[in-house]
Amino acid sequence: MIIGRNSFLLLLAVVSLAVPSQPQSTTNPSAGSDSGFFDNWFRRVDQTQAEQPRWVTPLATTTPRLEEEFRYDIFWQTNNAGVATENYGGAKGLELIPRERVEVILVAPPAYIVHNNPLVKDGFGDWGLLVKYRILSGNQERGNYILAAFFQMTAPTGQYKNGATNAIITPTIAYGKGLGAFDVQGTFGATLPTGNEARIGHTYPWNNAFQYRLYRRFWPEVEVNYTHFQDGTNDGKTQVFMTPGLVIGRMHLWKRLAFTVGGGFQIATTHFHANNHNGIFSVRFPF
Repeated sequence: MIIGRNSFLLLLAVVSLAVPSQPQSTTNPSAGSDSGFFDNWFRRVDQTQAEQPRWVTPLATTTPRLEEEFRYDIFWQTNNAGVATENYGGAKGLELIPRERVEVILVAPPAYIVHNNPLVKDGFGDWGLLVKYRILSGNQERGNYILAAFFQMTAPTGQYKNGATNAIITPTIAYGKGLGAFDVQGTFGATLPTGNEARIGHTYPWNNAFQYRLYRRFWPEVEVNYTHFQDGTNDGKTQVFMTPGLVIGRMHLWKRLAFTVGGGFQIATTHFHANNHNGIFSVRFPF
């Protein structure tokens, strides 16, 4: 497994955040007791997450839930010539809840892409930024639903053509509804290149994950990953994957720190597909 230096440093940061120092109370006649920055931060995180459903994040579909965790994904994509491309990191990273109803991924190290082709250079992909705003939500006792909006942007920083030629903005709406042990989480978005549209094109991804909770920590799922292409080299084409998988978590590790792991397999169901028989592996450290 290839884990870049930036990812390792972020993982250390997660551990240090997950185990806050002892409160340093100071007595002030006007302000009272100061419980510390991290205690206040985690109190806000707990309150925010208590107001939403307690599902786990699917493998490919971005959850509408607000999460505070470190995430690392690996993808294996096999093209039509039978050559597998490996994506280490999946442009995931440190997810934080800095304000009520808001999640940001500010430190998402670019994925490292291995082509297994001597004619194509391996290298890092584009840097990304994601801001998520939760519009409506109800926990299991208050409706078990959620509605959120995303703003995602990638910067063209990829090495050796391992990224886009221009920045891309992706507004997305996300939703979820639960019924007992069953839930569905979905997203619909549009990629908007800031230039070179004739080559990059637009895509309209629509993802839905259907999950069922077993024995508290086991979440078997099936995802439908739909993408329609407009302009670019795949203009007018549509690609759909069925993705069966299993996510296990959240397993308590230490104090606030937990562990979630999952894997799945993507199978193309449309005649047109850029790749097929793709593997997904995901590990998360919620805190």
